[in-house]
Amino acid sequence: MKKLRVLSVFGTRPEAIKMIPLVRELARQEAFESLCAVTAQHRQMLDSVLDIFGLKPDYDLDIMESRQSLFTITAKALTGMEGVLAAAKPDLVLVHGDTSTTFVGALAAFYGKIPVGHVEAGLRTYDKYSPFPEEMNRCLVSRIAALHFCPTEANVENLRREGITQGVYQTGNTVIDALQTTVKEDYTFDESALRELDFEKKRVILVTCHRRENYGQPMEDILSALAEVAREFDDVELVYPVHLSPVVQEAAHRHLDGLPNVRLIPPVDVADMHNLMARCHLVLTDSGGLQEEAPSLGKPVLVLRRETERPEAVIAGTVKLAGVKKEDILAMTRELLTDEGAYAAMAHAANPYGDGTACRRIAAAIQEYFS
Repeated sequence: MKKLRVLSVFGTRPEAIKMIPLVRELARQEAFESLCAVTAQHRQMLDSVLDIFGLKPDYDLDIMESRQSLFTITAKALTGMEGVLAAAKPDLVLVHGDTSTTFVGALAAFYGKIPVGHVEAGLRTYDKYSPFPEEMNRCLVSRIAALHFCPTEANVENLRREGITQGVYQTGNTVIDALQTTVKEDYTFDESALRELDFEKKRVILVTCHRRENYGQPMEDILSALAEVAREFDDVELVYPVHLSPVVQEAAHRHLDGLPNVRLIPPVDVADMHNLMARCHLVLTDSGGLQEEAPSLGKPVLVLRRETERPEAVIAGTVKLAGVKKEDILAMTRELLTDEGAYAAMAHAANPYGDGTACRRIAAAIQEYFS
């Protein structure tokens, strides 16, 4: 029987973390020939994930350039994908989530009349400019895709309301599959600053803040709130792997340099990040992925955004929407640092994102589609 040739396309670190377990699962099964193409929309951060998981892509477009725009990312990735599809001749193209690579990968497959499977489908904020450009990217991919792999029941329902009911599967989130391979009790951090942390004596707060829609006043307020938390709680240590964006770098260092209990460190690899998350006390983030990863590790999450496309975690109680205003962020952080009951309620809430077998479910659904 001819193997199904499946081409997984991704370009950023978060996509890689969630797609590599699936690339591996498909390669493990006899029914598939598993191929991988990367745009390298985020070159350095993507490479760190590829190295950790030991994956060498079959195709690498290497599109990243200094101060790239959405226009250049989209144009270079789309023209590059034409050659990849001609060479790979896949039966199915898999894309993940909502990046520019996701949209371009799906659009290129559509132009080639190749079916598309959308991993992490059905997330919505219903505001096309927030998150930008992610909300519109995922909505457009939903119109193209033949297969929709939804992490939760709420994602399935979002698609149903849009009239998308065929080829929809609730699978759980592949990031839980990834965590099972990266988090270890005896882990030694690669980043030297993380090896210096005393997780017994300090309550470590993991911070990430990098989203485009937070550029400007929202980021100023967020970082000002973080500085206030650091000054107010001397038993707390804030650890902030700062995104490589010059905008983020400048703002982070301007607000937080010189505070003795704040560590601004370079972006860390996925193994360091997952193990830091497993050992920290609390997560403050505008990242999408951390909203899923941290609850599975029993860590409360305050989301530094106006809205979230992951309301399941809010409903479950593992995540709270702190917004982007300084006083709101301060109040919610103070509560979790001073009220043991409030902290425990979030830390012990049930994780809504699955049981770590999402990749197997996706593989089974693909076989069903082609049978």
